[in-house]
Amino acid sequence: MPKIIFLPHAELCPQGAELDAAKGDTILDVALRNGISIEHACEKSCACTTCHVVVREGFYSLNESDELEDDMLDKAWGLEPESRLGCQAHVADEDLVVEIPKYTVNMVSENH
Repeated sequence: MPKIIFLPHAELCPQGAELDAAKGDTILDVALRNGISIEHACEKSCACTTCHVVVREGFYSLNESDELEDDMLDKAWGLEPESRLGCQAHVADEDLVVEIPKYTVNMVSENH
């Protein structure tokens, strides 16, 4: 079973976390299921960038991003080559190391 290691984030997971994931889970679903409240203003419909994450290890094991996700990522704060939307990045067989950016483009948190 692959693992997702979330690097420490001052507000969402100060100690970091190592979580089990099933193949096919999204990064966002694994985080939410384990109490890491990554924002997702569009309810996981690939219509915003609030669930933007940076995959530090295991990036190439993920499903490929599609044109819609790439277009949305162009609007993300702090975009990097290994950026993905957590709601669209599906876990495969490899472990992942994920960083949650400090900021999103939202001025106000949705608190889902």
